Amino acid sequence: MTNIETKAITCAGDMPAFLAKPEGAGRKPVVVLMHERYGLVDHTRDLAKRCASDGFVVLAPNFFYRHPDQAVLNAGDSRYDLADLESVDYLDAALAAVAQDPNADMERVAVAGYCQTGRNPLIFAAQRKIAAAIVWYGAASKREWLVNERQPRPLEDVIADVTCPVFGAFGAADHIIAVDDVRRMRDCLEQNKKSYDINVYAGAPHGWLNDTMPGRYRKPQAEAGWAAQQRFLAEVLAADYKPDPISWRFNCAFNADYDFSKNVRLE
Repeated sequence: MTNIETKAITCAGDMPAFLAKPEGAGRKPVVVLMHERYGLVDHTRDLAKRCASDGFVVLAPNFFYRHPDQAVLNAGDSRYDLADLESVDYLDAALAAVAQDPNADMERVAVAGYCQTGRNPLIFAAQRKIAAAIVWYGAASKREWLVNERQPRPLEDVIADVTCPVFGAFGAADHIIAVDDVRRMRDCLEQNKKSYDINVYAGAPHGWLNDTMPGRYRKPQAEAGWAAQQRFLAEVLAADYKPDPISWRFNCAFNADYDFSKNVRLE
């Protein structure tokens, strides 16, 4: 753990963002951290600071900044339906902004998405060259595979075009994403020969990393998932990382009486 410094910055288009990075000189890998459906809240800033303390330059933009009532959005009483192509534009703006920081190593960039934004790192990695895509309890539910105005390309085609390793963290007690849904995502990655590190945790509901929501937060699983993510980042963002050979890691645990239909939404 290292000391960090933080500040608010503005990306192109007046998109606000929170920057956290280790104190001192030297170029560090970059992580762009996308938020849950609540927008840029304290939980997201806490994750940015936590990640920065492990030696990364972390930018957490407010990707839903165009929502007219941020307070209602932050409370979870409204939503902003981010389109795939829109997310690419915002991530381009985020990377352009963080590139201005002298400590940002733009040759080693990861994009992380959580919940609603879980699919967006994959969308971006299919169109831009980045070093890693991180998915937390997103991008795998049945609705993610549908084609519509906001999701114009089949997710199978998107995954086929991803050119970087993918990390995934899921909960077996998620009421939105079944274990079979995660396996579908895993199988698609394998069919397209993509490296991945996917972890499914028994007893973890949707949003189990969010410690501001006691009903869904699961400390043991959250600590294990975060540690797995940081090990993945340390590996794939290392200066000497070699993308070949392809690596498949699937760690999955669920109770013997697992029944997705009985999973319930928790707050």
